Amino acid sequence: MARDPAAALWRHHEFARGARDMTGTALGIAAWGLLAGIAMANSGLPLPLGILMSLIVFAGSAQLAAVPLLVSGSPLWVIWATALCVNLRFVIFSAGWRRYFAALPRGQRMRMAYFAADLNYALFIKRFPHPAPLSQSVPYFWGAVALNWPAWQLPSLIGLLVGNSIPTSWGLGFAGTLALLGLTYSLLNDRATWIAAVVAGAAAVAAFALPLKLNILVAIVAAVVVGLLIDHTTRRPAEPEEDLT
Repeated sequence: MARDPAAALWRHHEFARGARDMTGTALGIAAWGLLAGIAMANSGLPLPLGILMSLIVFAGSAQLAAVPLLVSGSPLWVIWATALCVNLRFVIFSAGWRRYFAALPRGQRMRMAYFAADLNYALFIKRFPHPAPLSQSVPYFWGAVALNWPAWQLPSLIGLLVGNSIPTSWGLGFAGTLALLGLTYSLLNDRATWIAAVVAGAAAVAAFALPLKLNILVAIVAAVVVGLLIDHTTRRPAEPEEDLT
């Protein structure tokens, strides 16, 4: 019986590691995807076209830059030039990945290029700072993609579907909150930062009635104090004694 290449891929331990490494940023990606979907919905872009754009383009910054131009009827060359300038960083990513995947067939490399993303590249280079065997690097790449792609697409489609029902009074403040949530979540990488974030959130809510938005200052102070306490009480490995002989 012939071996199923796809089954062998997702069962590989590097596939699981790629997906596991991506979990730390999945919520942040989802927040950005939701923001992009809401922006496309509120721009007046027809729903079928927005869904098609989300699935085909798969580039949040380029989508957010191109949508206003599409809606305003800008010339096609302006839209293409804008998207190209925004996505020039992928040329660098592709050059970096070429050291790892140049031996693969062109069709496979083109499929992988569609799924290329900023965090995919950052995590991949962190995992493989030097070229590794394809039997390891390819499963890791697809493992990260298996989480990154739906983490973006599903919230983006939800944003497209519900974007028009979000009150316009929320405006840029709501979009900014989503963006900051995504950024904040990506920074929560250990127990200390999680505890500080939870304390800050609780303090901000508890002090919400303060004037001049002083609850934000209270939250910052609470997070700093908790962070310093955790840092002070955490036991560190003893430094080796200096040999004076």
